[in-house]
Amino acid sequence: MELQGLQPEQVWHYFEEICRIPRPSKKEEKIGAYLVAFGQRLHLETKQDEAGNVLIRKPATPGREQAPVVVLQSHMDMVCEKNADTKHDFDRDPIRPYADGEWVKARGTTLGADDGIGMAAQLAILASGEIEHGPLECLFTVDEETGLSGAFALQPGFFEGRILLNLDSEDEGQIFIGCAGGMDTSVELPVETEKVPAGKFAVRITVKGLQGGHSGDDINKGRGNAIKILNRFLWDLNEKFPLNIASFTGGNLRNAIAREAEAVVVVNGCDKEPLRVAFNLYAAEMERVWKQTEPGLQLELESADVPEQALTAADTARLLNALYTCPHGVHSMSYRMPGMVETSTNLASVKQSKPGFISITTSQRSDVDSEKLNIAHAVASVFRLAGAKVTHGEGYPGWAPNPDSPLLKVAVDSYSRLFGKQPLVRSIHAGLECGLFLEKYPGMDMISFGPTLRGVHSPDEQVNIATVEMWWKHLLDILKQIR
Repeated sequence: MELQGLQPEQVWHYFEEICRIPRPSKKEEKIGAYLVAFGQRLHLETKQDEAGNVLIRKPATPGREQAPVVVLQSHMDMVCEKNADTKHDFDRDPIRPYADGEWVKARGTTLGADDGIGMAAQLAILASGEIEHGPLECLFTVDEETGLSGAFALQPGFFEGRILLNLDSEDEGQIFIGCAGGMDTSVELPVETEKVPAGKFAVRITVKGLQGGHSGDDINKGRGNAIKILNRFLWDLNEKFPLNIASFTGGNLRNAIAREAEAVVVVNGCDKEPLRVAFNLYAAEMERVWKQTEPGLQLELESADVPEQALTAADTARLLNALYTCPHGVHSMSYRMPGMVETSTNLASVKQSKPGFISITTSQRSDVDSEKLNIAHAVASVFRLAGAKVTHGEGYPGWAPNPDSPLLKVAVDSYSRLFGKQPLVRSIHAGLECGLFLEKYPGMDMISFGPTLRGVHSPDEQVNIATVEMWWKHLLDILKQIR
């Protein structure tokens, strides 16, 4: 028991149990079965819908039967990212959490505290006989990370409550009352290859060591995008002497900032030394540029076997130009909520998924629907000019802030009384399921809050131990005060 002795004991107990159960997005069968069995073992009303969402109801404690029904909500799935040198099968292997000073981390992989810690709190409340509360409905949704399909599939009437506490935020002391909407823009770029002639030289160029992180919550923190850093060097190189790209891969998930990228390029034998000189100069410049925000950045160049095929010179240039021009990062800041990002876009991944095509994934976020479409169309225009096929995902709505929320007043008063300071009330640029709940259940009164997490959606993910206890106390007090 790596987390034994941490407080609150029951929350960490259930979190460690959850870590043993594989739960990639769209593969939540095992965690869903665990939750159903958990509810049934406690003789609580438990049901699961066709999408896999699970609801467990718990009656009010004595004297609280007339209180309104409160929904506690978290999502089952986790982002599955690992370091390149870590051997881990997310479909089979357990996450290995451990305490490191003030933080709980995982060994070489994402921790899954997003949103395993939310689930753990729900389970601790369901199992306890000592916590005062009104009627509760614990909702566990599937596939939040890759499309919110569980929230999309919820049918009216699946739960009864009209007060909802979303347990999927990442900054203790902050209460969220709104979030951005989002959508994906996917690209299929047709490319032609040709036989590599004799006398060529090949190198592998790697960018790694970046922080990555959440493409919503971390997009304004000045973090590097490995695809952009690698592509910039290759574009500059292609201006100096001919090269052909044999492979280009980078990033992984649409909602994570690309941490690593790699390309194999072919050049004329006489250009070997000029290439190495150019690389050394570029690596030194990138180290200087990213010294403050990406101190772990590493650029590596090594010889590679000469491949049989590589992209034509024309398609090499077409790919490099498109990736260079593709916007990435913050597009605009909010005028309604100072300090908050309004609109952003993330160049998430580049993969050669099938012969003759390069697949590029991007995602866009905004709390203004028209601006979300605007930046998505800007991304589409770049790749259509390059001759690519572009498709947009269905997307999901934002959650408009309600500063007059009665639930918000309860939560703010509770926090101030418990900790002697005011919480920060704000919207979040990341996507939450609350917007979809509001569509299906008009009039819902909602807040989102959680302990402090850092490095979410990357193997650097960690959760602050002390803030879990503060958040837990706040959650229990809110339940006690809702009448």
